[in-house]
Amino acid sequence: MPPKYQLIADELRIHIEAGKYSGKDTLPTEFAIAEEYQVSRQTVRQALAVLVRDGIIEKRQGSGSRIVRRASSQEGSQHSTVAVVTTYISDYIFPSILREVEKTLSQHNCTPSLFSTQNQVDSERKILKNLLSMPISGVLVEGSKTALPNPNLDLYRQLLDKGLPLVFMHGGYADLPGALTVFDDNRSGGRQLVEYLYHKGHREIAGIFKSDDLQGLQRYAGYIDALRDLGLPMNDRHIFWYNTDAKERLLSGGPMDLLGPVLEGCTAVVCYNDEIANRLVSHLIKRGVRVPEDMAVVSFDNSQYSELSPVRITSLSHGKYNVGQMAAELLIRMMDGEPCRSETAPWTLIEKDSS
Repeated sequence: MPPKYQLIADELRIHIEAGKYSGKDTLPTEFAIAEEYQVSRQTVRQALAVLVRDGIIEKRQGSGSRIVRRASSQEGSQHSTVAVVTTYISDYIFPSILREVEKTLSQHNCTPSLFSTQNQVDSERKILKNLLSMPISGVLVEGSKTALPNPNLDLYRQLLDKGLPLVFMHGGYADLPGALTVFDDNRSGGRQLVEYLYHKGHREIAGIFKSDDLQGLQRYAGYIDALRDLGLPMNDRHIFWYNTDAKERLLSGGPMDLLGPVLEGCTAVVCYNDEIANRLVSHLIKRGVRVPEDMAVVSFDNSQYSELSPVRITSLSHGKYNVGQMAAELLIRMMDGEPCRSETAPWTLIEKDSS
């Protein structure tokens, strides 16, 4: 897990690349950044030092941190531009994914142009319409609400009809057979977590899954397959579903009270991701439930949330595999005219304190 200053540096880098500070010559003050991330000013100084080293900002006495316009942005005519469309930019695991995308593309003289849909199909439609008129050489995209019918497939087809190389990350669409995808091996991951809990002695295992993204359905599929094959109870009341619109309410803690009946009688729970698992662990501890003695909690992504949880969360990791790097490398090969096919990133279990 990268240190806090590196995580902050990554997020600031993504914000700069995404144009958050467009029209401004300087970053917010050290004090403002420290307040935003709830860290010390020394940690902020370390993060800014990383950006100085990488030529993204420069420090001037009395003038703060000045944003440097990088050569790759100034000399766009000498670079290929790749559109990178994700649901989010600075939230959760996306800084690490986008960092690897940027690094891989830059090694091949390509400049990323970043867009965020906030997992909303109307935002996705506006972005795709813009891409159709932009001088781009390829598209990396994480589709919005991939478990639901997508009204924007017509625009994706237009991009494909233009001959643009296009690679999906995390989940694609069955109605776009010509598009390649870099998947997490989610079904296998769901099975792996249940089997792990089974071998730890758990027999009543609850699940929390996201309903409107393909990842959530695949993780649930592996979870329920394992329950069936191991002869464990498959009880719908022990499964909690939420969607994108409910996520913020769930993370705010209020709807966590709804999990009481879901977890009743269970000794373990599989969570959709570390963000949810982190919130759940905090909620359980506040209610006097011991983790893992009373309730084991396991999850996906091995992100900073698993490390910063009150009890470090056992979680699945991609290890040496990074979906952003894999997707960018696949796109580059497509742009070079090489024969390509979809790829899968396997999971590795990282056992910590929550199980």
